[in-house]
Amino acid sequence: MHQVTIHEAKTHLSKLIREALAGEEVIIAKNRQPLIKLTVLPGVKPQRKIGGGEGLILKMDDTFNEILDDFNEYI
Repeated sequence: MHQVTIHEAKTHLSKLIREALAGEEVIIAKNRQPLIKLTVLPGVKPQRKIGGGEGLILKMDDTFNEILDDFNEYI
């Protein structure tokens, strides 16, 4: 959860929207009293980022390119 003041919300609205789209809960407060919760509407998906899977695959097994036994009859 991320809590900001109304002034901070006005100043950094686009950043807070990006955080909400990323799944973070953003609370806007006045005098440290939480007032508003910034949430994403149902069905709205964040924009896909190209290259977001970098580092996802850490190691490929040495047998990755070998033919599977189940497919021998098709070769």
